[in-house]
This record gives sequence, C-alpha cells and structure tokens, in this order.
Amino acid sequence: MSGVFTKSMARNIFYGGTVFFFLFFLALTFDTERTSPQRDNRENLTEQVMAGKRLWETRNCVGCHTILGEGAYYAPELGNVYKRRGGDFIKAWIKSQPTGALGRRQMPQFNLTDDELDELVAFLKYTSEIKNGNWPPNDEG
Repeated sequence: MSGVFTKSMARNIFYGGTVFFFLFFLALTFDTERTSPQRDNRENLTEQVMAGKRLWETRNCVGCHTILGEGAYYAPELGNVYKRRGGDFIKAWIKSQPTGALGRRQMPQFNLTDDELDELVAFLKYTSEIKNGNWPPNDEG
C-alpha cells in the first residue's frame, strides 16, 4: 500500500492544513493587535496631524508619492522625509513648486496656507516616528 494516496488521506491533509493555517492566522492577528500600540505612535496623534492627513488625502499626494510603502512610485517615498530633510525644508519645497527644472518631474503648486503647511509637516513628522521595522527599505542609507 506504500505510495498510494487515498481520498481519506487527501481529506485529512486538507482538513489538518486548514485547521493549522487558521490557527496560525489567528495567532498572527493576536500578535499584531497586541504589539500595534507599541509601534504605531498613536500617543502622538493630534488634531494637527489628522488635519495634515486630510490634506495628504484631499491633495492626492499618494497619487505620486508612497508613504510607508503605500501609494504610487512616480515621486519619492515620504515616510521618512521629515527625518531626512526637516520641516522647514518640506515647507520651502512645497512652496517652490513647480521648480521649472528641465527634465525633472514637477510637483503641482497647491497654494497651501502656512497653517496647512504646518499640518502637512506634522503629519509627515508623525509618520516618520512610526516604528515600521525599517519598511519600506531606504536606498539612501
């Protein structure tokens, strides 16, 4: 009988595998729920950060940029831009768009107010402080 694979063996493997992976999925879900509060930076979620996120969404920044690996790949990842460049640079960069540099992709001018720029910078600062396990990988070192 060696080498013979019966229907009952196949059924047992299927049910055993299903139960195993269901329990594995539950364990991963539980672990994620347990560890998220230590990683997601929720204690720093302010009204200003939420207003910046709304600007991020209403101006469709994700249509060109990624943030924490989510979004388009037309323009740079911005999950760590605050750490790399700082708030003053971010505001100056947004105000100076489009730069008119030939052969370079150009960001539109959104005509954001100083308060809106502060909100967007607060959102990018908040995002940069999320403990994301260095994801996405950064090619800048």
